[in-house]
Amino acid sequence: MDNQLYVLRYRRSEQIEVYNKESYRLQYCLTITALEAMADIASCGHNRCLYISGYTDKCIHRVALSDVAAVKWQLNGYTSGLSVTDSHTLLATCLNSCKIKEFTTDGELLRQIQLPQDMMPLQHAVQLPSGQYAVCHGGPDDLLHRVCLIGCDGNVIQSYGGKYGIGTHQMSMPTHLAVDGNESALVADFNSSRVLLLSPYLTYTCEVLSSEQLKWQPRRLFLDADGGRLYVAENEVKRGSKFAVIINYS
Repeated sequence: MDNQLYVLRYRRSEQIEVYNKESYRLQYCLTITALEAMADIASCGHNRCLYISGYTDKCIHRVALSDVAAVKWQLNGYTSGLSVTDSHTLLATCLNSCKIKEFTTDGELLRQIQLPQDMMPLQHAVQLPSGQYAVCHGGPDDLLHRVCLIGCDGNVIQSYGGKYGIGTHQMSMPTHLAVDGNESALVADFNSSRVLLLSPYLTYTCEVLSSEQLKWQPRRLFLDADGGRLYVAENEVKRGSKFAVIINYS
């Protein structure tokens, strides 16, 4: 928002770093004393706020950028990923209950969608213009690791992936999604250290970033469609988030 990039660091959870989007220079830090261990961050230009999911307190924190006043509401479960819809509502992906919850900007629950139990643990969900959802899930090696197209009723329409692996049609813990204007899905494939591009029909297109191009593992993605840039947050597992890789994307 406003030519600025907001970065949440897990090990500095009380601070949100604000960078200039053009120079990538740190401008200032927002200190939010209510924050603890955090899982994800999303922004909404329409409502002029940030949303942050708390892993420790199991809450959603809403930070209004006008006065930096934090408001939070309880989720009663762990939230792995957040995204903002075209109608300016918030989607929270519930890690271990296999649910997508949709909230107003004030924390009112609008709906919740129950997904099949074999999609645990859920990682991230993004609503598509059609009203359907792109969802990624994966965890331990013996579980399924997939990106799925989900209907409004919670049923799986189509999927990519399956058993844990690093092949062209496999993934190893997909953790985050971004969807471009063509409804193609960008996927952070964490344990394989790569970012995949899938067609709107969830067929393999290419590796946008390979394990040779990434030093560590991609944890979070953000697609700046207007600026034509894809931001990839890399994690060194033992030390946490290190830096963002930025590539042109159109």
